[in-house]
Amino acid sequence: MNLIIFGPPGAGKGTQAGIMEAKHGLKQLSTGEMLRGEIASESDLGLKVKDILARGELVSDDIMIDMISRRIEQPDCEKGFILDGFPRTVAQADALDTMLSDKGKKIDHVLLLVVDEDALIERIRMRIAQSGENAREDDNEETLKKRLGVYNDQTKPILPYYRDKNLIREIDGMQAIEEISAQIAGILEK
Repeated sequence: MNLIIFGPPGAGKGTQAGIMEAKHGLKQLSTGEMLRGEIASESDLGLKVKDILARGELVSDDIMIDMISRRIEQPDCEKGFILDGFPRTVAQADALDTMLSDKGKKIDHVLLLVVDEDALIERIRMRIAQSGENAREDDNEETLKKRLGVYNDQTKPILPYYRDKNLIREIDGMQAIEEISAQIAGILEK
């Protein structure tokens, strides 16, 4: 089973992907981690990516699709994968669909964690208050607001593409972690 997980920062995508990895044997694929892995391996692709990033440029869709194509062939993706952070544009979604189709694969579900953005900001405030000096550097209200803006401007516009394909499965991301996991499990077990 091959999935994409969407939701704003702080919605719990990473938490839920980790649970799906453990429970269903799917592999979470973060494009950022994949890029760092390619660079660390010093593969031809990794050296190319390192050079692109060193110039301050964005990695092209072709390179991203090639990297994902290679990654999903690894043994740990045999049962399926969860894409987190990709695709971000309709062009990327089209390219992903074409690549998967060429491999006889497809996206089975797009899991959309729906959350109240004001509640996310309140969560950050509470986390900062509880952690005090031990707070993560990026754990602040201003950073979250910027990341929410990026999500709303860049990622949300792709959702109609997947709605048209009837792949979106909305999950109430304001529930307890266990309830969200149970709802996702219900979707995956159908």
